[in-house]
Amino acid sequence: MSKGERNRIKVRVRTAMTSQAKLEGRFLGGRPPYGYRLVDLGPHPNPAKAADGRHLRGLAPDENTAPVVARIFAEFCAGWGIYLIAEGLTRDGVPCPSAYDRKRNPHRTGIAWSKSAVRVILTNPRYTGRQVWNKQRKDEILLDVEDVALGHTGVMRWNPADQWTVSNEIVHSPLVDQGTFDTAQALLTRRGRGRRPGQEYRRERTLHAYILRGLVYCALCNRKMQGQRSHDENYYRCRYAEEYALANKFDHPRNIYLRELDLIDPLDAALAEAFTPQRVGDTITAMVDSQDQPDSNAASALARSQLAECDTKLGRHRAALEAGADPSIVTGWIAEVEAERRRILATIDRPTPKPQRMTREEITALVQQVGEVIEALRAADLADRAEVYQQLGLRLTYHPDQRKVRVQSQLAAHPGGESGCVRGGT
Repeated sequence: MSKGERNRIKVRVRTAMTSQAKLEGRFLGGRPPYGYRLVDLGPHPNPAKAADGRHLRGLAPDENTAPVVARIFAEFCAGWGIYLIAEGLTRDGVPCPSAYDRKRNPHRTGIAWSKSAVRVILTNPRYTGRQVWNKQRKDEILLDVEDVALGHTGVMRWNPADQWTVSNEIVHSPLVDQGTFDTAQALLTRRGRGRRPGQEYRRERTLHAYILRGLVYCALCNRKMQGQRSHDENYYRCRYAEEYALANKFDHPRNIYLRELDLIDPLDAALAEAFTPQRVGDTITAMVDSQDQPDSNAASALARSQLAECDTKLGRHRAALEAGADPSIVTGWIAEVEAERRRILATIDRPTPKPQRMTREEITALVQQVGEVIEALRAADLADRAEVYQQLGLRLTYHPDQRKVRVQSQLAAHPGGESGCVRGGT
C-alpha cells in the first residue's frame, strides 16, 4: 500500500472517530483511567460487528478508587501540594494506580504514590464525565536522517489541549464537577513548571553528553539513574525520595550520586578482561549454550486458540441465520470465517522449520570483532564509546551501601556479570 493511500485511510478513520467521540461520547478503547472501570453497554451498533459478538464499552465509577480521585481534587483545591497529597495517600495505605492494577505498569514497584501519578489525575478532564479522545498522537520519525531506506519508527507524543476531542454531553458519571476541575487547572498553571499533558511538545536536547545514558540503575529502587552535571563533571543520580512519597518508610536516601569518571575506567577494564585470550574460550562457550530455544508448542497453542475462535464465530453466524438474519449477508460472513479457518489449519499442518542457531565458528568471529572494538574503546571519542556500550546491551546497577557497580551484558562471560568498586558514594 502506498504511503499516500495509507494517509488517506488514516484521515477517514480519524474523522469518523472524532465524530463518534464528540457527538456520541463513545469510548474508543484503551485502559480506563484510575477511578473508573469498564462496563458492557450492549451489542455494537454496527450490525457486522454485533454479529461478530462485539459490544460497546463505557466508563463507570470504581467503588474502590473513585473516592480517592475525589479526595485528591478536594485536597489540592484546599491548598495542599502534590507531594503532600502523595504522602497522605501512602501513609493511609491507599494503593497507587500501579499497585491497584498491576497490569497497568508491571515494571513499577507500586509501593508508594508518586507526584506524577497525582498530577496526571488532576489534569484528566474525563473525571468531569465527558469523553476525551485524541490526547496523544503517533509521529513517524526517520530511524536515520542520513539513510532514509532504514524506514520510520512511531513515537507517541502529547497533543496540545486545544486539539483534544471532548464530547458535547456528559456521557458517564463524573467524579468531580466542572468547577472543581477548572479550579485545579488554574492552581496547576499558577504553581506548575515544566510540561504537562496538553502542553505543546518540545524536544529537549541534552547540553552535555553522558556516555552511559540510560544504562545505569539504582539497586535500591531498580530505576534508571538520571544524568546530572555538577562542578563541570558528569554524574548519575537517583531522586526516588524526591518523586515518591516515603510515608511507607522505604529506606532510600534523598539523593544518590555516582560520578561518571569513577565508572568508565573500571568498566573498560572489566570488558577487556572478558575478552582476554585466557577467558575468550569461556565467553564463546557461554554464548553458544545461551542461545534461546524457540517454543514450538506456544505457536501451536496460539493457532489452536484461533481455530476455536473461528468455530465460535461460525456458531454465532449460524444462530443469526436461524433467527432470520439476511441470508446473503450471513453467508458472506460464514465464507470469510471458513477461509480463515482453512488458513489456520494449513499453518498447523505445515512442518515447523528448524531454528537457525549460530555455529561456534560464527560466534567466534563475532567475539573477535567485539574484542577488537573493546580494545579501541580508550582511544574512541565519546559518541563512539556510548554507541558501543549500547550495542553491548550493558546494564550497570549501582549499590550505594557497598559502593559497587554490578555490570551485566549479553556478551559477558558469566551471566551474573561482574562487580567492581567505585570511589565516592551517597
